[in-house]
Amino acid sequence: MAVPKKRTSVRRKGLRRAGQHHKLYRKHTFTCSNCGATTLPHRICDTCGQYKGKQFLKVKVAAEETAEESAE
Repeated sequence: MAVPKKRTSVRRKGLRRAGQHHKLYRKHTFTCSNCGATTLPHRICDTCGQYKGKQFLKVKVAAEETAEESAE
């Protein structure tokens, strides 16, 4: 059986494999059921802080932040 004379480098192996896997996967996005924002699957919504109808994060609204800053 033939044996390679030299070891294949990580870079060369990666370049060879890149043709097979290039643009094979695409990030899927979903819309939040509460606010309608685009989110990644199985993640808490950055806009409203909910996941599967339950509140996990307390999200500040930009209007509230400006009111708090002006009060200080």
